[in-house]
Amino acid sequence: MARLILFNKPYDVLSQFTDARSPTPRATLSDFIDLPGVYPAGRLDRDSEGLLLLTDDGRLQSRISDPRFKTAKTYLAQVEGEPDEAALEALRGGVVLSDGPTRPASARRIEDPLLWPRNPPVRFRKTVVDCWIELTIAEGRNRQVRRMTAAVGHPTLRLVRQRIGDWSLGDLAPGEWRAISV
Repeated sequence: MARLILFNKPYDVLSQFTDARSPTPRATLSDFIDLPGVYPAGRLDRDSEGLLLLTDDGRLQSRISDPRFKTAKTYLAQVEGEPDEAALEALRGGVVLSDGPTRPASARRIEDPLLWPRNPPVRFRKTVVDCWIELTIAEGRNRQVRRMTAAVGHPTLRLVRQRIGDWSLGDLAPGEWRAISV
């Protein structure tokens, strides 16, 4: 039976266990998870937060992270400005990025979610409004959500992954993890 770890990756943590090449120490998964034989199934950028899955099963890892399987990933994105219906429709239809068009996505505006405070906090500017959108994609290109929101004129200020396939963040606080059998 495969072991699956649901981890709430905090902001400013690398999605890897070591960072030997860096001249300055940076936080890694080993600062939070001390389980031999588990590896991340995909990645989550250092400046993004939320659900990261780790497993000890290579086939499960591939099924979760390989774009061929089109595993849905849902993000909450705090964006600059207030996207109108045209911007949301552009996200839904797929936008053209430097590495080609994205697959269609699910996108909608949401009320401010109940999330933990980010450290450091997102810079607040009185003259620039922001809002939250929920975006579900079925691929996982490098910094894809950030590039998509920027492409429609609304750069991402904070990004939190809530769900990957059937697994969700639930009530895990930043830095907490839970093991399940699959």
